[in-house]
Amino acid sequence: MVYIYKKPIGNGNYYYLRASERKKGKILAKDIAYLGSSIEEVKSNLEKLPKLKDQIRKSYKKIHSFLESNHFLEKAQALKLKQDSFLKGKTEEVEACRLHYYDVFNRLDGLTKKDAFKTYVIEFAYNTASIEGNTINLDEARDLLNEGITPKGKTLREIYDLQNTEKVFFELLSSPNKEITHELIISIHDKLLENIDERRGYRTTDILVMRSNFDATPGKYVKTDMDLLLKWYYGHKNKLRPLVLASVFHHKFEKIHPFMDGNGRTGRMIMNYILIKSNWPPTIIHKKNRNEYLDAMREADLSDTWKLDGKHYASLISYGTDEFIDTYWSIFL
Repeated sequence: MVYIYKKPIGNGNYYYLRASERKKGKILAKDIAYLGSSIEEVKSNLEKLPKLKDQIRKSYKKIHSFLESNHFLEKAQALKLKQDSFLKGKTEEVEACRLHYYDVFNRLDGLTKKDAFKTYVIEFAYNTASIEGNTINLDEARDLLNEGITPKGKTLREIYDLQNTEKVFFELLSSPNKEITHELIISIHDKLLENIDERRGYRTTDILVMRSNFDATPGKYVKTDMDLLLKWYYGHKNKLRPLVLASVFHHKFEKIHPFMDGNGRTGRMIMNYILIKSNWPPTIIHKKNRNEYLDAMREADLSDTWKLDGKHYASLISYGTDEFIDTYWSIFL
């Protein structure tokens, strides 16, 4: 396998084509060509390696992702942005995703964008449902949502879980100008749990959230706390980058736990709607990183509910930033 390796030296970057192979249980890597000190040089010099054409072609997707992400990272760095204190040194990497989404992805034809969002929603539906215990795997999710093939040995609840997620996501994607209100939040929840749970609206009874280090809002105060959450959102939506706003809103929503069931799925959907409303790409919280996600949420639980505590939100925002960057270059390239 070949890939591009970036070696930072001083204030510059130097790029090499590197080959790796596994021998006797070890991965051995060596540089096989120097490609230059800028992405433009790299692109040009890759064309001058005919002997490695087949190897480069086999690794095209990875190389293309590297080139595009680093090209837009250089564009973001050239803007000399003020560092976002919440993003901890990843301001330019986040901006690179936003720039590519605005300059490249949004200019694609409608069908190509729809295909990309279809790929996204399958991954999103699988991961957000799996975090809550859904046992449908990714291949089964693809067959279900692409071909309508029902996976064997799965419950109707699990099947509706994925189908509802796809339906709700595309409804929100097509209506990015809706304001975030009680009515919208309740509607998102109701549609996500259609044919799964008949309980509608905010809960009025108390619940115990398992494996948490916080007490969910008592039932009689849920509406009051949701009022406060919306007040917090509208007070911060023009002060924070959408990714930070969405991550913190998601946590505060989960801490209230306004519904009897489906809080995690609803919260992650609203988190993405906040991004979509700002013309940012959506993100995925991956099942494989579930423990890191829950640990970061627990750390954020230590903050005051209505304050933006940089100390206790640092892990969650850092985690969410990494997931956002990884999701973008994996799906929307």
